[in-house]
Amino acid sequence: MIRDEGGQLTGYVYLNLSTSNYGGFVARANRILHERLTPPPGYTYKWSGQYQFEMQAKQRLELILPIVFVVIFLLLYLLFHSVAEAALLFFPAFFALIGGLLLQWLLGYEFSVAVAVGYIALFGIAVETAVVMMVYLRGALEERLRSHHALTREELAAAAIDGAVLRLRPVLMTVCAVIGSLAPILWETGIGSDVMKPIAAPIVGGMVTATIAVMILVPILFVMLKEHALNRGTLANEAGGAPFGEAQR
Repeated sequence: MIRDEGGQLTGYVYLNLSTSNYGGFVARANRILHERLTPPPGYTYKWSGQYQFEMQAKQRLELILPIVFVVIFLLLYLLFHSVAEAALLFFPAFFALIGGLLLQWLLGYEFSVAVAVGYIALFGIAVETAVVMMVYLRGALEERLRSHHALTREELAAAAIDGAVLRLRPVLMTVCAVIGSLAPILWETGIGSDVMKPIAAPIVGGMVTATIAVMILVPILFVMLKEHALNRGTLANEAGGAPFGEAQR
């Protein structure tokens, strides 16, 4: 098919690929063309179609993803008024990334816009679960502070255990609901499954490792953070936040 584009004669070559990894195909094709093709003076070539749309989407994601993380961090800081606690709540997102990458590798999905959307949703769920865990931990600590004049390290650890136990059932319910609703998509073969599978895979895999981080890592880091505040004598000032009764409602 020959057309005129931008004042120059343009010829189109249409390709039907058996893979959805357009970026990898174009990279290999460019390498071969560079080795074997010497275009005459005035001739150029460029890739269009799905590859062009993919590159445009990746450029948007490179701008959107940093903005998303910055906004999440600012919201966490406004909620807890602590840079350390806001940074602590990002650890479940990193652990969620491990599970998502592992399942993505096992299923053989390449990085794409759909996979990136799945990771964004996964990070949101992981941070949200960690936020509720943090609220319960702070609430349990406030209860101990109101009933004890001088809090010891043992009582600090006991408060963290109490808060984590209260959050155990809601966390497991959240994980079971997310995995139970998205896992069946991984075995679907109908219309639209080629788009939904890359979105669901990071979420299903990441929820497993994110749960481990929320239930184990967040309480441990919370205790370490508050032990440091206890040694400095600023624990009472750093234990504020959302009241425990409000967190339960």
